[in-house]
Amino acid sequence: MTDFMKLHRPGIGNAASYQVSGIPWVSSSLAVPASGSTTLEISFPQVTKSIIVKNVSTGSVQMRVGFSENGVKNSSNFFLLSAGESFAADLKVTKVYLMSNNGTALTASVIAGLTNIPATELVNNWSGSLGVG
Repeated sequence: MTDFMKLHRPGIGNAASYQVSGIPWVSSSLAVPASGSTTLEISFPQVTKSIIVKNVSTGSVQMRVGFSENGVKNSSNFFLLSAGESFAADLKVTKVYLMSNNGTALTASVIAGLTNIPATELVNNWSGSLGVG
């Protein structure tokens, strides 16, 4: 085996890492804090291939979802999920941030398909990117 083959490993630009099925990662019954407090940070051990976030609460509570703490807490770089609503996308991230949009805490679940790419390969989880926060 050549030295080149021995050094091959998954990386951010490696298309094959995103073409195979993701490694399942699930967390349910997450306690999402009320607005004005700290955000809930969900950290993934590897870079994601896909994510699904669901606001499993009932009533009229909305949940902020974003990809940096500042984006969810201090800016408008987030999107809202109403009670019972979910969001699914193919995204490469290492963290997702959640916070209630109301003064009421709520419950969420997160499902992700993980790649074999270590989380350390994606520096800053896009937190310095325009539109992220």
